[in-house]
Amino acid sequence: MSDRQKYIRNFAIIAHIDHGKSTLADRIMEMTNTVSERDTAAQLLDDLAVEKAHGVTVKSRTVRNYYVDDRGDEYQYNLIDTPGHVDFNYEVSRSLSATDGVLLLVDATKGVQAQTVANYRLAKEANLTIIPIVNKIDNLMADVDKTVEEILGLDDSFTEEEILKISAKSGLGVDAVLTAIRDRIPAPTGDETAPLKALVFDSKFDPYKGVIALVRLFEGTLNTTDQMLFMAADLKSQNKEVGVFAPFTTPLAKLQAGDVGYIVTGIKDAHAIRVGETITSVAQPTPAAFPGYQSVQPMVYAGLYPRDTDYKDLKIAIEKLALNDAAFQYEPEQSEALGMGFRGGFLGIFHLQIIRERLQDEFGLDILTTMPNSTFRVTLKQKDEVVMVENPTQFPHFAQIAKVEEPYVHAKMTLPNDMLNDVMRLAEGRRGVLEDLDTLGSMLMVTYKMPVSEIAYDFFNELKSVSHGFATLSTEIADFEASDMVRMDIAIDYANVDALTFVLHRFKVEKFAQDTVTKLRDLVPRKLQQMPVQAIVEGRVVARENIPPLRKMAAKGTKVSKKQEQLRRAGQAKSDIELPQEVFDAILDMGN
Repeated sequence: MSDRQKYIRNFAIIAHIDHGKSTLADRIMEMTNTVSERDTAAQLLDDLAVEKAHGVTVKSRTVRNYYVDDRGDEYQYNLIDTPGHVDFNYEVSRSLSATDGVLLLVDATKGVQAQTVANYRLAKEANLTIIPIVNKIDNLMADVDKTVEEILGLDDSFTEEEILKISAKSGLGVDAVLTAIRDRIPAPTGDETAPLKALVFDSKFDPYKGVIALVRLFEGTLNTTDQMLFMAADLKSQNKEVGVFAPFTTPLAKLQAGDVGYIVTGIKDAHAIRVGETITSVAQPTPAAFPGYQSVQPMVYAGLYPRDTDYKDLKIAIEKLALNDAAFQYEPEQSEALGMGFRGGFLGIFHLQIIRERLQDEFGLDILTTMPNSTFRVTLKQKDEVVMVENPTQFPHFAQIAKVEEPYVHAKMTLPNDMLNDVMRLAEGRRGVLEDLDTLGSMLMVTYKMPVSEIAYDFFNELKSVSHGFATLSTEIADFEASDMVRMDIAIDYANVDALTFVLHRFKVEKFAQDTVTKLRDLVPRKLQQMPVQAIVEGRVVARENIPPLRKMAAKGTKVSKKQEQLRRAGQAKSDIELPQEVFDAILDMGN
């Protein structure tokens, strides 16, 4: 360890949603004079509107703070902000890999909650130093003693004396946090003369500078003139600029082992650099990359179509969003019912919601979103050919199918003891198979193997509902397994509506079909004639409802004959039915 590294501390703050993580970050920056009074703003590290609206961090951020202790020594405190939702679990693990310790923040009015336990386990698995902190002690509803007791139940190594008690909002006790970071979180180690080895824990795209990678250097030194090698992508790039966020971009001559900063790569492909990537030097490469790298794969797919906006405007907005969200994937798509749009791939339902809200807040676009679905692997008869199906309309005819496989995940749910029955009932109702049950203090960790299609709709919201907000969910990709999946088409007025095509398990067909046609009967705009709504599976109508006409026939002589009705059906080439967003929202809310 060099003398310079003795004065560096790299840490993150982890907490359950709304326990005060962003407020504590603001207070640390304020008390270390990192931001001027003029630049001070609530949730400074959460710069997206959706982050402030939901109280959850979506993008990782980093900021260098300079702390002068009571001895007059100046320390470099590198705070790495981490995403705070299950959809971004991989990004959380990579962000924690860039730190040497964490502040485990617990709200004194709510106690240890599920996300607290899940984040604690991630930090423990990464072998990080953990500093437990009780927040909001000045709140009238605070129960500090009970919260301390719950924290002690998390880890036998915790002692009551080392648990800090603060109020991030008022600043009470935050000076003790700054001292604890200095005394308890280890300084980074790493040979500054060794081959360069840096971890990318986040990236963003600048239209002029290209990809800007947020990195932690574990070995070596990176100068502004060095040529870099991105090991997983096998991509070389000439370094354009290095620096740190303090909290705004501050260019430096070099970054050394132990530093956290940014690299302007000059690479114009926004998807070339992924979270978890290892950067080394072309001239003197490191022998091995960091373990645990994953290529981020979308878990959920959905259609995005313009409602009251122009397709070109949506195209420009989606292209810009994709530049700063490497996990978001898209491709053009055309629907007979909805026109030109895009097929988007997302990490989960919350990620889809974030993209929708960003399109509305940042670009002023009103978009229509179709029903989310996962990817299916279909083996065709005789051809021995495997087809990957991301769009339900591409699902082959049932007579051609030999086998259908769907992706599964290991779903880890952390919850209080008394909610186990309700959560198990929910998971098993979604075709979940129990894999593990573990206790941690007053909480339980339940692991189920579940199909992605079952958690892609509203499983997370349903889990929050049955656990009254106390349970949390993290997922790890498992593998594809054979399932009895069928395609369900919806026909309105005898014309199939491609935007209302679903792939679901056979045992769910009957209820889902009846619920769907009932919803459509009430929500699809009426016309002068009565219109049947039919759910069709394998050539058979499994549910039907009639959309009543706009008004009754004015006179008896205007009744449509059977012959006229047949002619109308025969001439129906495609549906001209207008589908409002309420149709898709209602289907999404049915609980599948």
